[in-house]
Amino acid sequence: MIIRFFVLSIVLSIIVSATAQDATSYELLKDDSILKKQYFDISMKKKEQLLRSVGKEYAKDYKEIYELQFTEIGKLWSSSRPITSTTTNNYLQSIVKKIIDVNPELQGNDARIVFSRDWWPNAVSMGDGSIVINAGLVTGMDNEAEIVFVICHELAHYYLEHTQNSIRKVVTQQNSEEFKKEVKRLSKEQYRVNEQYNKLFNSISFDSRRHSRENEAEADRFAFHFLKNTGYSADAINTCLIKLDRIDDSLLTAPLYLERVFNFTSYPFNNKWVKEESSIFSGINKSESTLTKEEKDSLKTHPECSKRMEWLADSITKISGQGKNFLVDSVYFNSIRKDFALEIMEQCYRDENLSRNLYFAIEYLNRHPDNPVAVYNIGRALNDLYMLQRDHKMGYTIDPEKRTYSPEYNRLLKMLVKIRLSELGDLAYYFIRQYDPVMKGYPGYQDLLVTAIENRRNKE
Repeated sequence: MIIRFFVLSIVLSIIVSATAQDATSYELLKDDSILKKQYFDISMKKKEQLLRSVGKEYAKDYKEIYELQFTEIGKLWSSSRPITSTTTNNYLQSIVKKIIDVNPELQGNDARIVFSRDWWPNAVSMGDGSIVINAGLVTGMDNEAEIVFVICHELAHYYLEHTQNSIRKVVTQQNSEEFKKEVKRLSKEQYRVNEQYNKLFNSISFDSRRHSRENEAEADRFAFHFLKNTGYSADAINTCLIKLDRIDDSLLTAPLYLERVFNFTSYPFNNKWVKEESSIFSGINKSESTLTKEEKDSLKTHPECSKRMEWLADSITKISGQGKNFLVDSVYFNSIRKDFALEIMEQCYRDENLSRNLYFAIEYLNRHPDNPVAVYNIGRALNDLYMLQRDHKMGYTIDPEKRTYSPEYNRLLKMLVKIRLSELGDLAYYFIRQYDPVMKGYPGYQDLLVTAIENRRNKE
C-alpha cells in the first residue's frame, strides 16, 4: 500500500509538472503574534486589578463572574480568531484614530480593537477594553462609515462601563432577599423545576455579547455623538442598522445549488442525498421547521434595530447629507471584504466545523466560479469527511440539523448525514478531478487528488 501510494504521488507530480498552470492562490493573513501577546497581557492585568478591587461583600460572586469573563477573553487572544496582520491592523487603527482624535472623552482610554475571523455578523465589547469586530459583519457592510458607527457603539459600551455595571447588577440581584426566596420556593417544587431554575438564572445571567435595551439606547446616543465629530456620514447609521436588522435572517441562507455543484457526467447527483423523509424519521418535523416571528426576534443578535433608528431619527436628520463614507482607504476596505470571506472559510476549518467550512466554500464558488481557494476548501472538506465517516467520527465536525438554521444549510447537513461512505469517496474524487485545468499548480491540489484516489480505491 505504501509503495503504491508513493508511486502514485510520483506519477501525479510528473503530470502536474508537465502541464502546470499558475493557479492564483490566496495567502492567508499573517498575524502579529507579539501584538496578540501584548493584548493578552493587558487583559490579564485588568483581571488582576479587578480581583484586587473586590471588597469583602459578595467577593466570591464577583470573583466567579470575573473568572468566567476573563476565561473567554483569554481564549480570544490565545486563538487564531483575532486578525492582527500588520497591514489590516494598521488600517483598522487608522479608522479608530479618526474617532479618538476628535472625541476628548475617549482619549487616554485603553480600548484594544481588532477584527476577528468569526463568521457570525456581530461586534462585541468584552468589558475590559477588548473590542472585536467580526469578519462576518465587515463582509456585510458597504463602507467605512458603517463600520465606524459599529466601533463607536462598542466604544460607548466600554466608556459607559455597561459590562461592569451589568456584573454589579447581577451580583446584587442574586444576593437579594427576593431572589433567595424564589430559589427556596423552587427547591420545594416537584414539577418543571429545571425549567423554572433556568428561567430564573437566565433572567440575571451575565453575557458580554448582549446588553439591555436601556444600554443599547445609551450606547447609540453616544455613538452618534462620537461619529458626528469624525467627518464620516451620519446617514451610515441608518444604513448600518437596516443591515443589522436583516443580517440575522440572512445567515447561512445563500442558495448552494448542490445539484449543480456536485453533478458530474460520470457521477450524476443523487437526489436521495437531499430527499425529505417522513416526519417519523426526519431529524426535524417539517411542520415545526419554520420559526415564529417571536422566536426569530428572540434569536436576533441585533434586537430592535427599527426602534434604534427611531430613537436617532431626529439627530440624524439634522446632519443628513454631511460627511463622507470613506476617509481612510476605500480600495483597501473593499479588498478586506473579499479577504475576510476567505478568512472566515479557513477559520471554520481551524475550528473543525467542516459543515460550515463546506457551506462557505460552496457559496463562494457559486459567486466566483472556478475560484481555486473555494475549490481547494471543498475538496479538502470532502476528503476529510470521508476519512471521518470511515472512522465513525464525522458527527463531531458537522452541525446537526436545527430549526434555527436556514433550510439551505439544513439541506447541506441532511446531505452529509445521508450520503454513504462509498458515495462520499466518489463525490470527492469526481469533484476534485473536475477542476484539473483550474487547479494544476495550486499548492496542495496534488495532495488532494492523491488522497481522493486512495480513498476511492480503499472504500468499502
